[in-house]
Amino acid sequence: MSTSNGSPGLSPALADERLENLRSAYEQKVIERARRTVRVTTYVLASSVAERRADQELIEAHVRGEGWKLALSSFWDFGQAPPVTDRTSFGEASRYAAQGFAHGIVAIGRPAITTDDAAYEELLDFLGSRGVFLAYLSGPTR
Repeated sequence: MSTSNGSPGLSPALADERLENLRSAYEQKVIERARRTVRVTTYVLASSVAERRADQELIEAHVRGEGWKLALSSFWDFGQAPPVTDRTSFGEASRYAAQGFAHGIVAIGRPAITTDDAAYEELLDFLGSRGVFLAYLSGPTR
């Protein structure tokens, strides 16, 4: 088995499971450290205002269901998915959370962040080292 760049790697299902376990571990660690109610900001990648509103409503309902509080700011990027490192609003959401305004960032699903496994793992580690987690709505994320 090889990864998309030709190097040896895990099967896609095992890679997804490993990355989800890593994401979940960061989430649990940050939530356990929270000394107060968990506060999250939202991030939406959408191709239209209507799509952004619909995704935002779904995310907010999920956040309420988790018993988390919404931060004062939310973030979104419009258009097709450029690399996550090139998205202005996702960078702003990350900085906002890392500055202590939120414990986590919630999106519809992993594809709204990145489908590149290496970039995703790097992002999880980067945010996790700053006490920030990523979370998604329940269900398949790919």
